Amino acid sequence: MKEKPYILVVDDDPNISQLVKLYLEKEGYEVRTAQRGDDAVNEFTRLPPDLMLLDVMLPGMDGYQVLRSVRKSSAIPVIMLTARDETFDKVLGLELGADDYITKPFDTKELVARVKAVLRRSQGGEEEKKTDLSFPGLTVSIAEYAAYYEGRRLDMPPKELEVLYFLASSPNQVFTREQLLKQVWGFDFFGDSRTVDVHIKRLREKLPDSEKYGWSIHTVRGVGYKFELN
Repeated sequence: MKEKPYILVVDDDPNISQLVKLYLEKEGYEVRTAQRGDDAVNEFTRLPPDLMLLDVMLPGMDGYQVLRSVRKSSAIPVIMLTARDETFDKVLGLELGADDYITKPFDTKELVARVKAVLRRSQGGEEEKKTDLSFPGLTVSIAEYAAYYEGRRLDMPPKELEVLYFLASSPNQVFTREQLLKQVWGFDFFGDSRTVDVHIKRLREKLPDSEKYGWSIHTVRGVGYKFELN
């Protein structure tokens, strides 16, 4: 069993990689670096990290391709690094299963804070005993970290599943976007409410015609969302 969390830093700029490595090691983390996307996938396969810091612009494979590869087999936390503060880049990363994003240039203290927050969130579920949820046509299995709709396992990134599980755990209760950010992403999430909208949109696309089973993910205009049982 590892004594301290292992973080893989993936960035093609060796100066950034080494600076981040230095700060994270000072916080007690084990850190390794990769400068190419394909090298990052190989390193992930050889020794899966507890968290990956992943730049978008990489040689070999870009960050989105690396994230797709990682998500085929793992739900480890991934924080995307992007040089462009554009909504499209952030939304695409979140849709592919990233847990957070940070825009370059970034403050190293802020980066360390995000790493701690994401790790704390990903490792903090053990004190709560969670049970699988079942509704007509839908099963959300926390044991498998998977969702099944009409008997078919859905291709669902971790945060989408967590949003679905959280809403379905309290049927007919309305949650604001801010409450969902707080409960699913954690107190220290640095994104905005559009993150929630993106995940709800993706969930609805994967759960078409759910009303025929007597439930749906419902928008309460001007307030937020709820898992509605009819």
